[in-house]
Amino acid sequence: MTAGARGPAVSGRRLTTARRRGVATLTLAGVALVVALVALGIGDYPLSPLEVVRALTGTDGFASTIVLEWRLPRVLAALVFGAALGASGAIFQSLTRNPLGSPDVIGFSTGAYTGAIIVIVSGASSSLGTAGGALAGGLATALAVYLLAYRGGVPGLRLIIVGIGVTALLHSVNSWLLLRAQSEVALTASFWGAGSLALVGWSQLVPALVLLAVLTPLVVALSRPLRQLELGDDAARSHGLRAEGSRLALVVVGVALTAVVTASTGPIAFVALAAPQLARRLVRSAGVPLVAGAVTGAVLLLVADLVAQHIASSPVPVGLVTLVIGGVYLITLLVGESRRSA
Repeated sequence: MTAGARGPAVSGRRLTTARRRGVATLTLAGVALVVALVALGIGDYPLSPLEVVRALTGTDGFASTIVLEWRLPRVLAALVFGAALGASGAIFQSLTRNPLGSPDVIGFSTGAYTGAIIVIVSGASSSLGTAGGALAGGLATALAVYLLAYRGGVPGLRLIIVGIGVTALLHSVNSWLLLRAQSEVALTASFWGAGSLALVGWSQLVPALVLLAVLTPLVVALSRPLRQLELGDDAARSHGLRAEGSRLALVVVGVALTAVVTASTGPIAFVALAAPQLARRLVRSAGVPLVAGAVTGAVLLLVADLVAQHIASSPVPVGLVTLVIGGVYLITLLVGESRRSA
């Protein structure tokens, strides 16, 4: 086959692959929409999908109050926060080139929790103060992990190992802070640390949406450098990319995505770990898909929250459900890796 013949063939395969990924991502978005409609209709006052649509338009007074004021903030929070965690996980798994490279494994979620605990224990536990503490804690942890892992560069495996060690240290710090706090304060911090969407209303959701709206263009702008870094630092530099500067910018944005969610809901584990890899398998992508990872995270957190609300006689924090899902996923991942390496 001549070079001219190979060119169109390769272009055709790329177009087919891109189309398949686009269709798969749109399908995931459709699933998210359907699950959201179901979630808005389930509760003590059940509504059909048609009634939910009418309530969203404000034409049905009582049903509109239930949907718009009570249920919609929680459903939107699950979708948006799940997407943020999925995107953050995709960023870190791409940077580390490792399926274990997620912010909850590396310690950034735990660092955000530490920052929030410090604010709560100090008595300045307003929504803004807690959000600021979580953001500062996540960024400080990211800086510490980055500096400890840096040796003329930040190899992915070293970042993960250092992050696991920092996570263990921060868990000890968190336990010490809670043991020294007053019982009521410690109980508040512990409940918040379980990760829950139950207390998310419009007053908590709107500031988080504003912050995530600011971060979204940064994620889009950094998506191309992220794809280049997946090829290796040498290949990225050959295309004129400042590898370490781009990597640091991606770390900051990824941590900020996680910290905004943690500040609003508490730490929700394993969504950032599982969503990118599930998306990779669903869209059959060679790399970790950023957009599909975000959409998968949205679906995963919304489904987990539905389970948290309705599986037991009384609701449980969604963080407990994601821990179970993530634990099963992590075991499956480790068993699969061990079989491939055997």
